[in-house]
Amino acid sequence: MLSSSLEEFLERIPYDYRALLQDFLSLDQNLQSLEHIAKLEFDARLHFPDEIFPKKDAVFKALHQTPVKDVKIVLLGQDPYHSPKLAQGLAFSIPENIPTNTRTFPSSLRNISKALFLDGFETLPHGNLLSWSEQGVLLLNTCLTVRQGNPHSHQHWGWDILTNALIHELSKQRAMIWMLWGKVAQKKTELISPTQEHLILKASHPSGLGAYQTNEPFLIKGDLGSCGHFEQANQWLTKNSESPIIWSSSIF
Repeated sequence: MLSSSLEEFLERIPYDYRALLQDFLSLDQNLQSLEHIAKLEFDARLHFPDEIFPKKDAVFKALHQTPVKDVKIVLLGQDPYHSPKLAQGLAFSIPENIPTNTRTFPSSLRNISKALFLDGFETLPHGNLLSWSEQGVLLLNTCLTVRQGNPHSHQHWGWDILTNALIHELSKQRAMIWMLWGKVAQKKTELISPTQEHLILKASHPSGLGAYQTNEPFLIKGDLGSCGHFEQANQWLTKNSESPIIWSSSIF
């Protein structure tokens, strides 16, 4: 019998993703791991009610926004933004009301906007990527919560046990695109099933100077070019009779 905390935790995950994880959830050791996460989250929100991001009802927002049947692209992030009023439950996305010309606007989004422009699209009018999720881009962080001002503070909770299972089970469904930016995301390559003809796109993480400083840069120094992932993704989708993603336009 499930504890009330675990039952509540699981009910927050959309039904289609719970069905996807049926085999995973049938193992007692996995349920115990999720119960551990549920307890840690409950205790953290009890003692630091305004310091755990995103809000409780947004932790699984990425899954609610992009149902299993609609996933075309999986874009993996690390953990939510740890500054107040940014984390939405969607990797890389922030509220629309954050001005693009302020220091609050994350460097990763600035570089994503540059990459879009270099790929032949318009720059981002704002940082809300909800439109991407509605078109089939699963904006999934590998760790789903964080404490204010402490990046990676919840890595030890065990979120990766759940997100690893999600990645693996999704990859078995059908061929799709995987955007893996940075070492954390690229470590997940081994979870992607080889039984499907996936397109796996790798580049450095778009945040700060790191976007330029690997053998697979997200941006070429001097902003002379980009990794080309947005254009490559749309070419692959078109080739496979899928609708391309409207990455950016003047009206989101």
